[in-house]
Amino acid sequence: MNLKLFARENGTFGIRNRIAVLSTVACANHVAELIANSCELADAYTHPYGCDQLGPDLVLSFDMLYKMGIHPNVGAVVVVGLGCEEIDAKTLGEKISESGKPVLSLVIQEVGGTTKTKETGATFCKEMAAKLICQPRVDAPFSALTVGLECGGSDYTSGIASNPAIGVACGMIIREGAKAVFGETTELMGAEDILDELCELPETAEFIRNKILKVEQIALDMKVDLRGSQPSPGNIDGGLTTIEEKSLGGICKAGKEPIVDGLEFGQSVTKPGLSFMDTPGNDLAASLGICAGGAQVILFSTGRGTPMGFAAAPMIKITANQHVATVMSENIDVDLTSIIQGQISVEQGGQLLFDHLIRVCQGEEVVAEKLGHREFSLYRISPILT
Repeated sequence: MNLKLFARENGTFGIRNRIAVLSTVACANHVAELIANSCELADAYTHPYGCDQLGPDLVLSFDMLYKMGIHPNVGAVVVVGLGCEEIDAKTLGEKISESGKPVLSLVIQEVGGTTKTKETGATFCKEMAAKLICQPRVDAPFSALTVGLECGGSDYTSGIASNPAIGVACGMIIREGAKAVFGETTELMGAEDILDELCELPETAEFIRNKILKVEQIALDMKVDLRGSQPSPGNIDGGLTTIEEKSLGGICKAGKEPIVDGLEFGQSVTKPGLSFMDTPGNDLAASLGICAGGAQVILFSTGRGTPMGFAAAPMIKITANQHVATVMSENIDVDLTSIIQGQISVEQGGQLLFDHLIRVCQGEEVVAEKLGHREFSLYRISPILT
């Protein structure tokens, strides 16, 4: 199967053709937002970090902004910095430009303040938008696609309908030659034996087990009980009672596919098939890692309902909870309550997801995009020291 996608000079393909306005530091967030708001095709990638960061934490923030800049769904980039932070806007812009994308780097202290920087960035965005709108989609192999698998606001319907349907769709995606990736390490505790059986190689199983143990040890070192967040109060209200129950439902997103690789947070997904990535359970942080890995689209199940989108990739929202499908209908792309009602099978639900995924890859907007939900944040791994 071929898809019609946007070709990039570095050999990747995007399902969207947008402008990323990257803020290098919290002090530049407002200006980045002003620039993005001036152009319908632009998105502001803002966050509270970029200053007073050290070592691996600083490296991670730089790398994640870089990977957002070279993301396949991005056709042009504006980098906005203040001028005195650790993440240098010009250095970041130069590295992104090596991918062949048009990049404008702006330093507020050099350009001359908020208004001048906004106007300069807005002019560039309008020029780029005129070019991006005219760029045609081209034939691309299905193997050019990487799909993220995620869940948030889980309830009892997630594990018995939505996630198993994602698992079916995952198998269809992989059989067509694409890559898939899932994460949320904290939500795998108690499912280790199943993961062991799914892993192709023992070293991959060991990688996943070690990541789960690390999370558990961090909680012990902090003298906190993970049961305060896993399952969350919303999960409990939705009928989930234990970490293990939540994990067993979450792993259904993998279906019966073998896990071919274990990846660090934000590491590029390179192997055909299903990969695991070490990410937090937090929706924004997990989405960041998955998209930094190369995912152009995310299948996201939610039993309790969530409106969140992500700046770099369309997020297809799925529920099998009839109440959520009714009350939050404007936030749901695929309603799978018919699985719970016995009207369709899990396999048929997976086919519905696969068909919807194809339409989104070809340009159909997800509801989060229509509503302007393009959230973004970086993930910090060190405390604030200065």
